[in-house]
Amino acid sequence: MSNTMDSGLQAYRASILHFTGEPTARGEGVEFFEDGLLVVENGRIKALDHAQILLPKLSEWSPSTAVVDLTGQFILPGFIDSHIHFPQLDIIGSYGEQLLDWLNNYTFPAELRFANADYAAQVAARFLTELLSAGTTTAMVYCTVHSESVEAFFSESQSRGTGMLAGKVLMDRNAPPALTDSAISGYEQSQALIDRWHNNGRQKYVVTPRFAPTSTAAQLQAAGKLLRENSGVYMQTHLSENLAEIEWVKSLFPERKHYLDVYEHYGLVGETCVFGHGIHLSEDEWQRLAATGSGIAFCPTSNLFLGSGLFDLATAKAHGVSVSLATDVGAGTNLCQLVSLNEAYKVSQLRGYPLHPYEGFYWLTLGNAKALQLESEIGNFAAGKYADFVVLDGSQIPVVDYRLSLCNELWEKLFLFMTLGDDRLIAQTYVAGQRC
Repeated sequence: MSNTMDSGLQAYRASILHFTGEPTARGEGVEFFEDGLLVVENGRIKALDHAQILLPKLSEWSPSTAVVDLTGQFILPGFIDSHIHFPQLDIIGSYGEQLLDWLNNYTFPAELRFANADYAAQVAARFLTELLSAGTTTAMVYCTVHSESVEAFFSESQSRGTGMLAGKVLMDRNAPPALTDSAISGYEQSQALIDRWHNNGRQKYVVTPRFAPTSTAAQLQAAGKLLRENSGVYMQTHLSENLAEIEWVKSLFPERKHYLDVYEHYGLVGETCVFGHGIHLSEDEWQRLAATGSGIAFCPTSNLFLGSGLFDLATAKAHGVSVSLATDVGAGTNLCQLVSLNEAYKVSQLRGYPLHPYEGFYWLTLGNAKALQLESEIGNFAAGKYADFVVLDGSQIPVVDYRLSLCNELWEKLFLFMTLGDDRLIAQTYVAGQRC
């Protein structure tokens, strides 16, 4: 995909869905145009309305604009993934372990290869191609401990015009020596990457301690310093994914009252902080997450694959904790967020919370954008936002095509997409108005 935007207007006619706010089962917050027209100008949204209303205006704005006819297909905002590891594309689908064995037997050996800048660039290109093919246009991404991996990833994202959030992993203990930095070197390398990449085009930097067991107190303190010294920078890490992990944290930080308290003590909480998983949380941890505005990335395919547990969405909502949806590839088993929705529905069912399809698709779009503080740029089709969108074609999966013919309501069709869909439904992906 070229990052060069065409001048003038582009228009797309299809069934178009987006959200103006958090939806209800009755349809508040849902805006749907059965025969809609999406108008894009220089990579950003110009207008959205019923085709019969906008077509005459389009002729006035630019009589020569050709309309891309996608009748029978659905246009939605591009999907957003709040927790994913680009180097772990190399190990997706590796035979089962639980978390700590997964890291030692698969993750760490794979990440050693990313010290090589050429190799990191090759995988970054493949990763972004696969991600866009799956309908995801923005993601919060873990690189490796090597600055080369971050340079490779952001460079590839910049060349494609995508808006990505990413950072260098910080690890100064409990990992292979070739995968460790130090509190000082990790801080200095991260600061250099922030200076180079944060808000460079659409790229944003994320301070990234892998998780508490692989960072000393000095490194966690340095990570907190990076957050304080760089306005608008994000933080991502892991929290309470696995019971053995939690016991390990207790042994390493006996002075702290619980896992989240380790991070909070070092200033690693707040509205730009996203914690992967959060499956086994105490009441106090839920309250502290809510009070600090920190978010949880729910990673259902990964949680099931590693046998980590069932995330409690109802409790998160009851406490007012921000929850986003994520793949967590490579322990996650699919890059497509439609598959994440499928598994999230099942996990939530087992927890007694049936996930409504409006809520599910809000999550993938405006909900995740809000969780990542990006709702002013992406997430729906409000005028002025980036024209990142996906085209879903139900005819690409015969059983979906058949079942769609039997549905009367929009939510029923969306439920089919979230329970039977995968990347085969993604007919086209657009970033800043350009088809990928």
